[in-house]
Amino acid sequence: MSQSAEVATDEEVAQKRSLWHDRNFLTLWSGQALSQFGAQISMLGIPVLAVVLLEATAFQVGVLDAAGLVAFLVIGLPAGAWVDRMRKRHVMIWADGVRALAIASIPILWVTGSLHIWQLYAVAFVIGVATVFFDVSYQSIIPSLVKPDQIAEANGKLESTQQVAHLAGPAFAGGLISLVSAPFAMVVTSFTYVASFVALLFTRDHEVRRPAHEHEPLLREIGEGLRWVFGNRYLRRIVGTTGTSNFFNTVSMTMLPIFLLRELGMTAAAMGLILSLGAVGGVVGAIATPHIVRWVGEGRAIPLSAIAFSVVAVFLPLAAMTPAIAFPLLVVQGFVASFTVLVYNITQVTFRQRITPPRLLGRMNASVRFVVWGVMPIASLLAGLLGTWLGIVPTMWIGAIGQLASALFVVIGPFWLMRTLPGAAEEADAGEVDATA
Repeated sequence: MSQSAEVATDEEVAQKRSLWHDRNFLTLWSGQALSQFGAQISMLGIPVLAVVLLEATAFQVGVLDAAGLVAFLVIGLPAGAWVDRMRKRHVMIWADGVRALAIASIPILWVTGSLHIWQLYAVAFVIGVATVFFDVSYQSIIPSLVKPDQIAEANGKLESTQQVAHLAGPAFAGGLISLVSAPFAMVVTSFTYVASFVALLFTRDHEVRRPAHEHEPLLREIGEGLRWVFGNRYLRRIVGTTGTSNFFNTVSMTMLPIFLLRELGMTAAAMGLILSLGAVGGVVGAIATPHIVRWVGEGRAIPLSAIAFSVVAVFLPLAAMTPAIAFPLLVVQGFVASFTVLVYNITQVTFRQRITPPRLLGRMNASVRFVVWGVMPIASLLAGLLGTWLGIVPTMWIGAIGQLASALFVVIGPFWLMRTLPGAAEEADAGEVDATA
């Protein structure tokens, strides 16, 4: 074998090596692993604090949930344009710092005896604003960290880690809350955001900022991102399914703490255990996604997974009708939902990142998030009103039935006919993007 052939072979082997051998990716991954774990503690701790310690009503729980999500609706679109003008890693660093400080204020307020529900609203809103900037940057930075053919692997590893956090985090949070109370459990979340902050400081990317002379007026840049998403026949269907599912899932999830803690009489520890055991499905789903995509095809994996997670949502309110088996039923429901959502998310997020030009990544993700997360604060407020007017269980049924319709956007569409979805060049050549659509 010639020396040049040996060199080529060595280079091919290096290119095919797993990202577990990429120190730079591992630096980012380690910080995200810790912060995702910490986020699970606050996601359980803040509602438990509101329901158990502050005796929040159904409407107040709805407002609290909305406060953490409203930023996606209010600043989601301009955030995408701003992120496209900045170094995404730097945005993530600042966002982690803000989140660490905001969450640390909860135990301080509690110790001083000055914690009220409106202060939880304020903390949730600040964290939500920081999360908008973090998430838009996070979903846009991967192409500047890894090679194009490693994007799916990177998304799979990050989603797997998030699901491991979903698996261990709620159970740990439930135990921690029982041991030290919900306010003091927030200290752990604050420290994990600090860990992510430090990891990002040591992460290196090859992103090149757009020169200032290429910046258009903000509204024009926002419009360009919206046209890219909604002018693409694949992306607009994905947004339709994800947005509808998120809306009705939020109706259900907003009432979930009251449903479990009051209607079913469970403890915070039992609630955390249900969420953790259900999250096992997410871990399995992240591992299984590459095999499922190879088996049924990338295109078909999207509608198949959407059908599954929309149907299984009905089993959540069924727990109220079968209290004797409520615990195992909720665990199975969570497992199947997590599994299928992960298959859907990894596949569609990888596709979105692959076909979008780098200069539009932030605006693409912000445009998508504006819809699919922007509907969530509206759904949270609606859940609070419905929970007060109709009751908790009827509200859970409305959320479940609404989710059944969410899969229609991707089921009635081009995905069934395609094993492999197009890449950036194919999409441009085929003229799939219609800016007037």
